Amino acid sequence: MYFMDKLFEQIKAEKLADNIFKLIGKDWMLITAGSPADYNMMTASWGCAGFLWSKPVMMTFVRPHRLTYEYLEKSPGFTCSFFEEEHREMLNLCGTTSGRDINKMDVDGLTPLETPSGHISFKEAKLIIECRKIYFDDVKPELFLAFELEKIYPTKDYHRMYIGEIRQIWERKK
Repeated sequence: MYFMDKLFEQIKAEKLADNIFKLIGKDWMLITAGSPADYNMMTASWGCAGFLWSKPVMMTFVRPHRLTYEYLEKSPGFTCSFFEEEHREMLNLCGTTSGRDINKMDVDGLTPLETPSGHISFKEAKLIIECRKIYFDDVKPELFLAFELEKIYPTKDYHRMYIGEIRQIWERKK
């Protein structure tokens, strides 16, 4: 594991200069949960960041069939890691291949990094948002007000939403 302070500096949520819509929707992120000895991650392009319950928060959405779901269920928190475009192939692999089929802890181009609070991210990230889980809920189709959303779930595998209090944001040192 690499030491955070050599590569990253801690910033406050309100100092985040990157556009969160671009980061999540276009750049994508790796959601990671587990321990340094056993973790899993998945690529996501769905999520939210904002202010809720007097806290800066990050919301992630994970389907129950994903291996990362199992890790999120057991972990007190998670990280959302963002990368430069040169890592797109790795993001594609982590988003289309299950940790049940490959050992994602050995994915080329990813060097695990343990945060001071024991969460896992990666040395190659440009930005790491570290969260403590504070709430979860399952998407309930009976509550859809825009009925076309049902088309996103042809197999009825509705996401679980995790809300994490943002505890730390780490930005790569320039």
